[in-house]
Amino acid sequence: MYGPAVTAGSAPAASVWELDTGGMRLSLTLSPEPYRGFSGEGGVLASLASDDVTDDAALVSALLSWDPTIDVPTLAGQAGLTDERVRAALVQLGTAGRVGYDVAEQAYFHRVLPYDAGRAERDNPRLVGARALVEAGAVGRDGDVATVRHGTEVYRVRRRPEGGYACTCRWWSRHRGERGPCKHALAVSMVEVPA
Repeated sequence: MYGPAVTAGSAPAASVWELDTGGMRLSLTLSPEPYRGFSGEGGVLASLASDDVTDDAALVSALLSWDPTIDVPTLAGQAGLTDERVRAALVQLGTAGRVGYDVAEQAYFHRVLPYDAGRAERDNPRLVGARALVEAGAVGRDGDVATVRHGTEVYRVRRRPEGGYACTCRWWSRHRGERGPCKHALAVSMVEVPA
């Protein structure tokens, strides 16, 4: 079984259950709520938010071979990209059904599923909302804190020491980063406002 560490009081979490027969493995992935689907629980949004990820994904896709696992450093060398950018491109390709992730091997593999490549971005309201905030020029800097204005509301977004962002919005207070970033934090990460 693969998943985050949980205790008796933990919120429901996504998990992967695996049956290994020696000759093959059967994996079953479960999401805590049907409406949440298999979106990576919001964890992939930061990778999808990058301006370069679509172009990087096209380049990486052209370089993929049908090897049992994808070697990220080798692929990065072939593409002339950093390992981080190749991983973000693989996330993009994964949401489009072009690569899969094997939790047992902790590695990506090449596959082709009949998915709409742009669906993950179009169907994710936080990513769509973040792009709209950036286009509207709603993100600014107020000292060490980013300020995001949305209508009459003002949200404060601060970078967390352990990575990611914390926000004063309702989404953040409800989920505390467990389901990925809110649209305000995504918008801040997109513009990378200098301090």
